[in-house]
Amino acid sequence: MSSYSPIGPVVGIVGAGQLARMSQPPAIALGVELRVLANNPEESAARVIVDTRIGDYRDLGDLREFAKGCDVITFDHEHVPTEHIRALTANGYVVHPGADALVHAQDKAVMRERLTRIGAPCPAWARVSSADDVAGFAAEHGWPVVLKAVRGGYDGRGVWVCRTPEEVAEAFATGVELMAEAFVPFERELAVLVARSPHGQGVSYPVVETVQENGICVEVIAPAPGLDQEQSAQAQRIALTIANELGVTGLLAVELFQSERGLVVNELAMRPHNSGHWTIEGSTTSQFEQHLRAVLDLPLGAPRMTAQHVVMANLLGGDDPDLFKRYEHVMAHDPGIKLHFYGKEVRPGRKIGHVTALGSNLDEVRARARHAAVYLMTGEYT
Repeated sequence: MSSYSPIGPVVGIVGAGQLARMSQPPAIALGVELRVLANNPEESAARVIVDTRIGDYRDLGDLREFAKGCDVITFDHEHVPTEHIRALTANGYVVHPGADALVHAQDKAVMRERLTRIGAPCPAWARVSSADDVAGFAAEHGWPVVLKAVRGGYDGRGVWVCRTPEEVAEAFATGVELMAEAFVPFERELAVLVARSPHGQGVSYPVVETVQENGICVEVIAPAPGLDQEQSAQAQRIALTIANELGVTGLLAVELFQSERGLVVNELAMRPHNSGHWTIEGSTTSQFEQHLRAVLDLPLGAPRMTAQHVVMANLLGGDDPDLFKRYEHVMAHDPGIKLHFYGKEVRPGRKIGHVTALGSNLDEVRARARHAAVYLMTGEYT
């Protein structure tokens, strides 16, 4: 255990993934001390943050020990049991976002109930416990039916687009609690990132387009190309309203479908988000600095873009773990490209980093980001 004395406020982050890791540079600039709770010392953030504690986020005793000396507790992921968050608050620790807000990012059925109640645009949905329940839902809303794990799904995991009763049976065979949603024939996927502080100040970043392959986001384009001002403003209003109604403190990412019927809310996340990584270079205030400001109840920073177009491309692991040898080509080919690696073991399909390109011509910016990402992942040119 570290014995150093902090010189600024201490923000404890439960979880030691890449989100906690990328929070370290703005914390240094702000004079904020980070402490992370890691499962093991090899995790992404544990490699770079001095005050790393090893423990289990599912164990209330470990959480209480971790919280001692922290000015505020926040999260790298949404998997901490809700009852443990309530217990920390009852013990006098400041936790942002709190349990009453975070549960809406942990439990999709609770989220749908609340969003429907506040009038946010949602697909038809229902709790289901059997194939017969799904058949009844399909009779009313049509096939395909989207089945989702109520808790724990991410990056396409825990989601089944079912077109037949046989596919429904496969989803129930997993044994997880499920809910059903009507399939939304969307044109594209959008996301909007907002921040809200404990005293209610809120800001919104520009709406972005997210490009998915096999359930994983591979590209984020800021701002979303071709999105008219009215729909952009509507998306930001939806996100800010949700943040206010749910009492979110910190960042809130709202994933949306753009369809012929308008905007539909898909998912929520209450932490820095993959759709906001572009803000590190592409915004006056990165999402990571913004989250620290928000949970410490500091005035929020300007979300203005630093370039006309910004494109972020995710890097997925392949068969060759030695990506460093390919830096030279990427850096020489495009000195303006920005590389971010997460210090994670390279495995096929795993998010191990991202690249960001900025500029005034969208087609050129997308091509630059794509070239760098493909070469780093495969060693081949696009």
